[in-house]
Amino acid sequence: MPKSKRNRPVTLSKTKKKGREHKESIVNSIRDAVEKYNSIYVFSFENMRNLKFKEFREQHKLTSRFFLGSNKVMQVSLGRSAADEIRPGLHKVSKLLRGDAGVFLTNLPREEVERLFNEYEEYDFARTGTTATETVELKEGPLEQFTHEMEPFLRKQGMPVRLNKGVIELVSDFVVSEEGKPLSPESARILRLLGTKTATFKLHLICRWSPEDFELYREGLDDSDVESA
Repeated sequence: MPKSKRNRPVTLSKTKKKGREHKESIVNSIRDAVEKYNSIYVFSFENMRNLKFKEFREQHKLTSRFFLGSNKVMQVSLGRSAADEIRPGLHKVSKLLRGDAGVFLTNLPREEVERLFNEYEEYDFARTGTTATETVELKEGPLEQFTHEMEPFLRKQGMPVRLNKGVIELVSDFVVSEEGKPLSPESARILRLLGTKTATFKLHLICRWSPEDFELYREGLDDSDVESA
């Protein structure tokens, strides 16, 4: 059996001592996990929600391990080329750690992992600056879901409102969000007040590695995307 390269020294230069120690701890944790789990996945995420992700991670802590953080540090942990990878083929995994991505190490069967990721979906309130996924428009008339005390605040958010016999009234149609356009801070606040959740937190599998094989999930990727330079 080939000698493990997990304990090979790693140089993480140009960092303060505390930062370097933290990075080295992550490198060692990932390398330890590589020895303990049967397969490794790279996944991407959209509309990350830390609390919901923590709950998802806790549900699978007995069989799996998640890593999020600096892609560069995770790449160093696995090896960025065939020459420094800690197990054969892991440099392919490393090269797919781009953008909003993480590493999932597990002993779960492939079919179970695919089901978990494909079915996972959590809805939440959209944040300022995110692209609106739908157009939300309020029609002229009473807004009975709001108490009269809310009138000054709604007006401050740009809504054309007035009080009519103690009831907040929209004096003309008002577009809260428009599909395809970034949400303003005011739009995000109004959507939250309306209880309208338009952001979907999802996880997407990119690739799977095991000692026996390597598989790409994402459309548009091929072997040229993961070959060594």
